[in-house]
Amino acid sequence: MDTMIKRNHPAFKKEADPFYNIIMEGLRGEVDGEHFWDAIAEDAVFEFLYQFQGFPSTINGRKKYMDWFGGYSMVLNTADGLVVHKSTVPGVIILEYAVHGVAPTGKPYNNRFCSIITIKNRKVVHWRDYMDSLAVLSALS
Repeated sequence: MDTMIKRNHPAFKKEADPFYNIIMEGLRGEVDGEHFWDAIAEDAVFEFLYQFQGFPSTINGRKKYMDWFGGYSMVLNTADGLVVHKSTVPGVIILEYAVHGVAPTGKPYNNRFCSIITIKNRKVVHWRDYMDSLAVLSALS
């Protein structure tokens, strides 16, 4: 059973709203909840198929991902380019999208993502993420 999500958790940050909103748009009708974190199962697994020093390749559980996301340092202004692909595998949706904002360095941050999302019982249970790693490195250097 899902525990109540506290809206004052640092992961509920306006700087990430464009990301949260485009994901919820892409999952409309597939998941329950008003906010991104409402749609994530308590025991969800997140895989990140990119490598940065100190960044985990897997995060197990909504709470752990929320704790990591609470320290997310990019300030996102917009997100666009949403393309939704429904897999032939039931409950699997592939989202392509882009986010735009500013890095902590003050440089522009523009990145593209492909997220392969598995849904069970109207909650995200697995998330596999691909992105343009060079966009992050360029914005942070």
